[in-house]
Amino acid sequence: MSQVKYKITLIGSAIGCNEKQKRTLDALGLRKINQSVIREDSSSVRGMINKLRHLLSVEELDAEEV
Repeated sequence: MSQVKYKITLIGSAIGCNEKQKRTLDALGLRKINQSVIREDSSSVRGMINKLRHLLSVEELDAEEV
């Protein structure tokens, strides 16, 4: 069984974002522009990505690629 993972990259600045969006970036582990993290697919991660879709670049990875 192949578990899907996402490579999430911060491509926009958090300056001007409200506090809730900044806390969501912190929860994803993103602090600097062009920083990337890899997260497993879950409904909570998808929700965070959806809330910050204007600041993020998301690539879908298979477990073999990681």
